[in-house]
Amino acid sequence: MSGSIHATAIVAPDAILGEDVEIGPYCVIGPGVEIGTRTRVGAHASIHCHTKVGADNVIHAFASIGDAPQDKKYKGEPTRLEIGDRNVIREFVTLNRGTTKDRGVTTIGNDNLFMSYSHVAHDCNVGNQCVLANCSTLGGHVVLGDWVIMGGFSGVHQFCKVGAHAFLANNAAVTRDVPPYVMAVGGPAKPHSINAEGLKRRGFSPQQIRNLRNAYRTLYRSGLRLEDAVERLTEAAKDQPEVQLLVDFIPQSTRSLVR
Repeated sequence: MSGSIHATAIVAPDAILGEDVEIGPYCVIGPGVEIGTRTRVGAHASIHCHTKVGADNVIHAFASIGDAPQDKKYKGEPTRLEIGDRNVIREFVTLNRGTTKDRGVTTIGNDNLFMSYSHVAHDCNVGNQCVLANCSTLGGHVVLGDWVIMGGFSGVHQFCKVGAHAFLANNAAVTRDVPPYVMAVGGPAKPHSINAEGLKRRGFSPQQIRNLRNAYRTLYRSGLRLEDAVERLTEAAKDQPEVQLLVDFIPQSTRSLVR
């Protein structure tokens, strides 16, 4: 194995480190940990047991990765944390393992940015290309779709789902499910609009954004019952594929939609 392990780091004998992994000063790498190629772990960071980290991740100083879930029902079972590739995990971020009350694993996708002091609790499933700004928090069992952005100090209640391309404003307190594309604001969080600026940056065309604005009006401004709104959205999705994400998300909601 090439790469470097600082003399002050503690690495468990059974930890598996890929090529060109860098382990900084005073790091602790626990038993059963796997770290993929070219991943860099900054000073004083800890990667606890039963954690798998993919390739090309950057883990900054004092991050705590894969520690036990903050759940009083947890009794030391061998649960896991699995992290994909190219994630940036900044200072003092905490990512916890799963529990046996769910899938037993917390899952992080690829290309995410976890800013300082953000927290992902047990059994969460975070997609790809998400941004969790400083001090944002996911309660246990939360699902984040791809391209979700969480503003600073925002929080998501346990078991909530946040759809792809959604935007949670700073200090938003999410207690219900947030559909794809929706910007949610306030506490408790309420729908504000479509995340148009984010969609524009990701290459959605003006027509697609107009279609999604219309879909938002159907869901939130038309006065239709939810069942009737879904029926109308389903019809629109036949020639507006971007609307299909909304159609697919709504039946999966278990905590009801933000209103």
